[in-house]
Amino acid sequence: GIDGVFLQRFASGLKGASSIEHKNRVLGHVREGANRSGRAFAVMYDLSGLNADDTELVQRDWREIQTRSKVTDDKAYLHHEGKPVVAIWGIGFSDNRKYTLEYCHRLVSWFKSQGCTVMIGVPSYWRTLQRDAVDDARLHEIIQLADIVSPWSVGRYQSPSQAARHAENVWAQDQAWCQQHHQDFLPVVFPGFSWHNLKGDPLGAIPRRKGEFLWSQIVAAKRMSSEMIYVAMFDEVDEATAIFKCTDQPPVGKDVQFLDYEGLPSDYYLRLVGEAGKLLRDEIPLSSPLLQP
Repeated sequence: GIDGVFLQRFASGLKGASSIEHKNRVLGHVREGANRSGRAFAVMYDLSGLNADDTELVQRDWREIQTRSKVTDDKAYLHHEGKPVVAIWGIGFSDNRKYTLEYCHRLVSWFKSQGCTVMIGVPSYWRTLQRDAVDDARLHEIIQLADIVSPWSVGRYQSPSQAARHAENVWAQDQAWCQQHHQDFLPVVFPGFSWHNLKGDPLGAIPRRKGEFLWSQIVAAKRMSSEMIYVAMFDEVDEATAIFKCTDQPPVGKDVQFLDYEGLPSDYYLRLVGEAGKLLRDEIPLSSPLLQP
């Protein structure tokens, strides 16, 4: 029941021919799958890992995939306000990234000049320029250039009650800011989180609670009249946010332990996200209970 997907093309992988060939093959599969299944798809450039001297990689890649495959002409390609959507993720984070805000400003401006609707992935506290966001007013200048603002909320709260407070204290004010500046607000929700295998953190640090945690965020977003939601992520296994089909008997190995879906059917989270779509479209009431297995 999901409506569509954003395909991440990490900008740091746009150098070598073999890496680009792989990315293009994946793009082709996503495009074909979207057309077969009646879903939408769009390209997201993740700037994470980009070096300061690699500032032309994204524009060059976009020109090439447009010239070679005319991807935005595809009937399945996501459009918003009549224009093809391109997402740029990783703007304004306070984790010492090598690329600059000036570069991000030029990149957003360039995509706008190409006739695109630009969605940007920004820190959770972008509005106040605190915590995970750089304390630099130029971030707001970049955000005001964009069309859709999507703050990254993964790991910013850990329970349904905390999620509700985050929606009330952060999302609601974010949305008001965006409305004031004539932009769309796209909140991010996630099913749970773990960096156990990636970084040695506790297994299941943010528990899924058999879907309750994800559903609580979806309900909180709807309560503040959100018209769109970004679910993180479809297939992110490293951070244990995946919603695609997973087994309840995952493999194990030395010093490796994977989470399972707590006995839920392998497609449960896909169906739960489908219910979220119904909720956003007012096909089911806000009081709808958590989807049963």
